[in-house]
Amino acid sequence: MKKQFAVIGLGRFGSAVAETLAANGKEVLAIDSDGSRVKAVADLVTIAIELDATDEKALREAGVQNVDVAVVSIGEDIESSILVVMLLKELEVREIIAKAVNDLHGKILRHIGVDRVVYPERDMAQRVAQSLIRPAFLEQIELSPEYSIVELPAPAFLWDKTIREGNLRAEYGISIIAVKRQFFVEGKKKEKWNINPSPDDLIQKEDVLVVLGANSDIEKLG
Repeated sequence: MKKQFAVIGLGRFGSAVAETLAANGKEVLAIDSDGSRVKAVADLVTIAIELDATDEKALREAGVQNVDVAVVSIGEDIESSILVVMLLKELEVREIIAKAVNDLHGKILRHIGVDRVVYPERDMAQRVAQSLIRPAFLEQIELSPEYSIVELPAPAFLWDKTIREGNLRAEYGISIIAVKRQFFVEGKKKEKWNINPSPDDLIQKEDVLVVLGANSDIEKLG
């Protein structure tokens, strides 16, 4: 069953996220109170609806409560953004990602339970969409359409092996360029980075790997 997304607010950022998700085969419910914005994406997404997203009844009738992830991309109207997030929480949407216009807005969104707050420029939209499509990737920096640097949890088949034994370069054409290891000191979580690790360094279960390679090869690790 395809993962379902709702994108609420179809400005430059919201429409770019909706279009990128749809282009990658995801089911997208696109919502805005501006009919021209809805019309602009109508042929690109699964469903596009003109409605007031601060109206709980309208959201429920649109089926927002059934999506896996809701992306709230309302522009400068901070009050509406906060109200929509609260309504999504009431509708028990599984995961909520919201755009913030400033630090205070972001703090409020986190306080009311947003799972991820983003402060996007237009060129960030595709990165956010890619992280939704590939949730195993913690972060992705596109170097070109074909190559990326990706941060991801160490796959199980690499646990308790050295980088040499993992043989990612020979098997996948992927290079490990850094390893992030978490540990606790007096009950507080700390992080230690190993930049340019040795081939004899051991990969542990909780490690996060930063890898460089072709997108098609990195996908195999996700």
